[in-house]
Amino acid sequence: MNTEDPIVIGWEEWISLPELGLPAIKAKADTGARTSSLHAFSIEPFSAGGKRMVRFGIRPITERPSIELYCTAELIGEREITSSNGRSEVRPIVRTKVRIAGEEWPIEVSLSNREGMTYRMLLGRSAMKGRMIVNPLASLKIGLLSREPSSYTTQRLVEVAASRGHLVEVINTTRCYMNITSRKPEVLIGGHSLEGFDAIIPRIGASVTFYGMAVVRQFELMGVYCVNGAQAIGRSRDKLYAHQLLAQAGVGMPATGMAHSPDDTLDLIQKVGGTPLVVKLLEGTQGKGVVLTETRKAAESVIGAFRGLRANILVQEFIKESGGADVRCFVIGNKVIAAMRRQGAEDDFRSNLHRGGKGEKIKITREERATAVKAAKTLGLNVAGVDLLQSVSGPRVLEVNSSPGLEGIEKVTGQDIASAVIEYVEANAHPKAATRKGARKRRAR
Repeated sequence: MNTEDPIVIGWEEWISLPELGLPAIKAKADTGARTSSLHAFSIEPFSAGGKRMVRFGIRPITERPSIELYCTAELIGEREITSSNGRSEVRPIVRTKVRIAGEEWPIEVSLSNREGMTYRMLLGRSAMKGRMIVNPLASLKIGLLSREPSSYTTQRLVEVAASRGHLVEVINTTRCYMNITSRKPEVLIGGHSLEGFDAIIPRIGASVTFYGMAVVRQFELMGVYCVNGAQAIGRSRDKLYAHQLLAQAGVGMPATGMAHSPDDTLDLIQKVGGTPLVVKLLEGTQGKGVVLTETRKAAESVIGAFRGLRANILVQEFIKESGGADVRCFVIGNKVIAAMRRQGAEDDFRSNLHRGGKGEKIKITREERATAVKAAKTLGLNVAGVDLLQSVSGPRVLEVNSSPGLEGIEKVTGQDIASAVIEYVEANAHPKAATRKGARKRRAR
């Protein structure tokens, strides 16, 4: 190949690995990584003919995990590789040929389980050097709606998106104002119109839900792809409506009730199975406004006190066998990509990490996985944190969070969830500056 005439590619490309018997796999060009990475499971090193070899399985199509291929390659070594979330892992390294746009050359590839990632393969800098260039017009302009630019979640998303060549702007939700017109709807800050965005990642705090939804809705009217739409965010924040939608969809939940008149308190308590029971403020977050009542008198007293404050509440069955623990499932698209068990602090039935709870990585069941995905989809959320209780009658959904934080679950599970979020954006948003058509065109010789 004439290295002065490189192939021009987009941020994602279909490539072939002929020596591995893999005719096509969608790869993500990752200029932030030096070594290419390929999804692999059941990795087994062995020796043959005096050479170190490795066999492994691969599921090349994310949407069809039932399709499996098994490959064999020469093992050239092992290397400690640090991912973008700072996690180090010793990975097997193989050398194989890659074929793109009719050209073929050898590359080094690390083997790692990428089950929770959108792309089964990443093309690193060493594979592209002198042979390919990434079309900068295929990058995205991403807006991150957040009032906390220094938070772990915001910084991780910005860091990952920037490392992939995207332009990222953190937008203070409450500083936005809107020009609501049928001719040219706008979102503005300080007199400047926020234009040209390809995608918006909403991180809307509970205290600004109403206004945050309005800003997201305005971006939607402007034709900007929003990871979670305003309607979906609203459904998740209205706990009563969320429970009604989940119940309608047949999603398992603790028995839940609501009443307005104090005359119905005793019957309401009986409908959720009696005491102990949990009383929840509809507007509460992170375990605030959640009270466990052990006796009927205590339940009547707490319910009466909340009603005296004109607060809207839910009364909910207490799942004793959960032992003060719940399971946080991080859902992206149609998959749970990470899960952790959160155990409440001593003498506290609430398991929120913000309240002193502790997390541990767990492997959830197929039923729990399906329940979490169904709950997120029922509310229309593409990215969500779904909280489950493990009960004797199966998983029970406690809450669905439209702006789940990354810090706790990334540190507990060691998974690069920020990259999975950005990969989802890349797969669903489309650059306005240019389409990917012709991304493989060669420059004129």
